[in-house]
Amino acid sequence: MSYERKIINDPVFGFINIPKGLLYDIVRHPLLQRLTRIKQLGLSSVVYPGAQHTRFQHSLGAFYLMSEAIQHLTAKGNFIFDSEAEAVMAAILLHDIGHGPFSHVLEDTLVPGVSHETVSLMLMERMNHEMNGQLTLAIRIFKDEYPKRFLHQLVSGQLDMDRLDYLRRDSFYTGVTEGNIGSARIIKMLDVKDDHLVVEAKGIYSIENFLTARRLMYWQVYLHKTSVAYERMLIAALCRAKELASQGEELFASPALRFFLYRKVTPQEFAQDPACLENFIQLDDNDIWTSLKVWSQHPDKILSTLSEGMVQRKLFKVETSNQPFGEAQKQELVMRISKHLGISLHEARYFVSTSSIERNMYNPADDSIDILYNDGSIKSIAEASDMLNVSLLSKKVKKYYLCYLRLPT
Repeated sequence: MSYERKIINDPVFGFINIPKGLLYDIVRHPLLQRLTRIKQLGLSSVVYPGAQHTRFQHSLGAFYLMSEAIQHLTAKGNFIFDSEAEAVMAAILLHDIGHGPFSHVLEDTLVPGVSHETVSLMLMERMNHEMNGQLTLAIRIFKDEYPKRFLHQLVSGQLDMDRLDYLRRDSFYTGVTEGNIGSARIIKMLDVKDDHLVVEAKGIYSIENFLTARRLMYWQVYLHKTSVAYERMLIAALCRAKELASQGEELFASPALRFFLYRKVTPQEFAQDPACLENFIQLDDNDIWTSLKVWSQHPDKILSTLSEGMVQRKLFKVETSNQPFGEAQKQELVMRISKHLGISLHEARYFVSTSSIERNMYNPADDSIDILYNDGSIKSIAEASDMLNVSLLSKKVKKYYLCYLRLPT
């Protein structure tokens, strides 16, 4: 990456130009550079070895798409001030700044109840203070507190630049070609009507492809059963580490990880104690992996077995179902694992995990995708599409997962 030329060569979109000034200062900022050390897809590389791209790359891609969207919307006569264009591009650059390593794992273990959206806003406010208020407008757009609501939709909505980049980028790096969407065509088809983003009628097939690709990427990549099992192992390892820490056991950890292992941080404390945010921004994927490598030699059998499983790719076995798994089945597994490892039933519970995931790929109540016809009339995609998939896409799908230690048969 060349700071002099401010041009970045991106494997997905080619050359991305970063204008001098505020946007360039954001890209160079240590808080955004931290995202170079956090993988976009967390543990998905266990299934798709190519999924090594970072949240920083994704933020740059979303920025590129936003600059394209602004250009196309203004060419269609939608008036956007230069200050608004800069602010909405700043907002999309910063939209993921609050992610920690393995984002949702941390939200379940080290910082329960503190979402990455909350942290993103805290970090934006902090940067805004450093930058003498230059991010005030970007924050208003991000929080949907700005009169031009369509600008917020570009940052966070059914067709936001975040989704358009991550589907295209994740498809590229995983090699799951069915997830590849026509982001350029979708952006060309965008327009604004009554302060609401709409899609020109000739873009309807691109939208159908986008919704279908999104569904496929969720179940084939983001919620792949092997990735879910790997994530449950990491959650179990961190929970065990926290339990040992609470008993005064000495554990190897970086100072930032130690901060969260050895104290119970509530959402209130996270909001009020500056030390929480300071330690959070020091965390990245390296803190977790280094600890797991060391913990795999720890005398505690539970922690070492889980950590070694993570490092050596000895994965939990996983079963999926459309119905919840029975308590008796879980109890039997706990008893078998307890006997096999010579550990207590309480300890064996670390090796059995159930979770359920519910998803719909399109929620019209949330923020409908509207199609604009030549006569000025508007229909939602659900009405406009002649594909039955749209009604299926808006239907909630729930899957149940049972993950457990593989035992010799």
